[in-house]
Amino acid sequence: MDITRLLDAALRKAAAVWVRPEGQPARLVWALWRDGAIWLATGPSEQEVPGLESATTATVTVRSPSTHSHLVDVPVTVEAVIPDEATTSALATARLNRPSLSAPPSWTTVHRLVPTP
Repeated sequence: MDITRLLDAALRKAAAVWVRPEGQPARLVWALWRDGAIWLATGPSEQEVPGLESATTATVTVRSPSTHSHLVDVPVTVEAVIPDEATTSALATARLNRPSLSAPPSWTTVHRLVPTP
């Protein structure tokens, strides 16, 4: 099965993945699957992923949405990006740790993690 289709099927139902930048422990984070990539926001009052700021690659572990067991480890390229308005809105809607529904996003960096073949 094509990894993009597998991720699409799994991440439409999941809101969290494990991210492990090289040389760092894995960290469970909320994320958004959009346009063939995993998007996540980080910052002091958001989630932190040690080593992600300087990483160019990482491994993402996805669990099965139905059994919650390990599904797949996916190597990804990591890039810090400035998301477009639609992605910013989707990230703000999807973020799980917001203090209230009306609180504005407080992330400092948005990362786009793209599966590598």
